[in-house]
Amino acid sequence: MTSRIENPFSMRFVLPEQRELYLQMKQDDKLVPMPSLDQDELDSFHYMIRDSAREDYAIAVSWWEPAKEERGNICTIWGVVRWIDQNGRRIKVVNDEESLWIYMEQITNVQS
Repeated sequence: MTSRIENPFSMRFVLPEQRELYLQMKQDDKLVPMPSLDQDELDSFHYMIRDSAREDYAIAVSWWEPAKEERGNICTIWGVVRWIDQNGRRIKVVNDEESLWIYMEQITNVQS
């Protein structure tokens, strides 16, 4: 059984605004700063991205999406790289459900 401190909604009177602020605070705790990557990791990511575009096979791309100030979320999409925009420094990942442009500076992980 949880105590009232661990579960603030077990109290009798909680205003909806208080509940929203509490849930927003918990969401903010899940945000992470932008991870720093080594040059070797970036080179391997770029190789897998070019290979996916050339050989037409799916990869999973994770990227950091800014949310508040210096913190953000890590998002993941799987699909085939259909376009590499050299000038805009971004890639277009396409799967059965969606297509998405991802900036190269925000990529944190690539898996084949």
